Amino acid sequence: MPRFQSLQDRSVPTAVWLAGVALLVMAMVVVGGITRLTESGLSITEWAPVSGALPPLSDAEWNRQFDAYRQTTQYAQLNAGMSLEAFKGIFWWEWAHRLLGRLIGLAFALPFFGLLYLGQIPKRLVWRCWVLLGLGGLQGAVGWWMVVSGLAGRVEVAPERLTVHLGLALIIFVGLVWTALEAGFGEDHSRSPAGWSRGAAGLLALVFVQCLLGGLVAGNDAGRVFTDWPMFEGRWSPPVDWTLGAAAFLHDQGLVQLMHRLGAYALFLASLVFLIQTLRWRLADRVPTAAMALFGAVLIQALLGIATLMTALNPWLAGLHQAGGVIVLGLATALLWLVRRSQPRLFMSSAMSARAL
Repeated sequence: MPRFQSLQDRSVPTAVWLAGVALLVMAMVVVGGITRLTESGLSITEWAPVSGALPPLSDAEWNRQFDAYRQTTQYAQLNAGMSLEAFKGIFWWEWAHRLLGRLIGLAFALPFFGLLYLGQIPKRLVWRCWVLLGLGGLQGAVGWWMVVSGLAGRVEVAPERLTVHLGLALIIFVGLVWTALEAGFGEDHSRSPAGWSRGAAGLLALVFVQCLLGGLVAGNDAGRVFTDWPMFEGRWSPPVDWTLGAAAFLHDQGLVQLMHRLGAYALFLASLVFLIQTLRWRLADRVPTAAMALFGAVLIQALLGIATLMTALNPWLAGLHQAGGVIVLGLATALLWLVRRSQPRLFMSSAMSARAL
C-alpha cells in the first residue's frame, strides 16, 4: 500500500460517497448507450428538469408527448405509423436515462452539503467537490444541447455532440474516482520519478481518447457496418468518403470505425509495455498489480469489442462493452494515482536491483 506523510485529512464517509456516485455515473453511461442503440434518445422533445421527473400519468399526457415526437424528423423518416404502445417503449428508455441523471444529482448534492455541514470533507477537497457539482449541472445542459441537434433535419443526434456529452460524463467519473482515493487515503507529498508518472498519464489519456472514439462509433452507427474482423469486408482499410473533408473524421462510418480499431491496438500495446516495464523494474507499492489489472481489463474489453462488432451490435454485448470502457478508465485512473504516490526510494531501489541483474 502507498505510504502517506499525512493521514489527518482522511474521510472514509467522503470516499464511500464519491465512489458510490462514480458507480452511478458508470450506470448512466451504460443506460445512455442502450438509449442510443434503441433509438430512444429523441422520444422526449422537451427539457423539463423538474416536472419531467414524473412520467405521463394520463392518456392525454401520453398523447401530448406522442404528438410532439411525431413532429420530429426521426418519426417522419424512420418511425412513421408507429403506434402509441411502440412509442412508450422508446419513451421509457429516455425517461429512465434522464431520471438516473436526476438521481445522480441528488446522490451527489445531498450528501455533499450534509458532509460539508458536518465538517467531514477534507478542506483541500472541498473545491474539487464544488467543481464536480458544477460539472454535473453542466452535463444536464449538454445533454439537452445534444438532443436538440436531432429534433429537426436529422434522424439521430449529432455524433460530435453525443461524444462531447459522453466525454464530460467520463471527466466527471475520473474526478469522482480520483477524489474518492484522495479522501480515503489522505494527502501524500511524495512523488515518483516523472517518467513513470508521464507513462501512466499517457495511458489514462489514451483510454479517454479511445472512449471518445467509441462515442463517435455509437453516434454514427458505425458498429453496424464492416462487421468482420480484422479486415473490413475483405479489405485492410475501409472506403472513406473524403468529399466530406475534415468532417469525415466525425461522420464517415468506415473512418470512424478504423480510428476506433487503431486506438484499441495502440491501447493494448501501450498497456502491455507498461506492465512489462513495471515487472522488469520490480516496482513496489502495488503498481505492477494495478498495471496487470489494467492490461487484463483492456484485453477483455478488446475481445468484447470484437464480439460486439461481429454480432452487429448485440445489445447485451454492446452494454458490456460500454461498461467495460468505463471500468478500464477507472483502472487507468487508479493506476496513475498509485504511480504518483509511490515512494521515490522504492523506485530507486528497484532500479538498482534491475541494473545489478
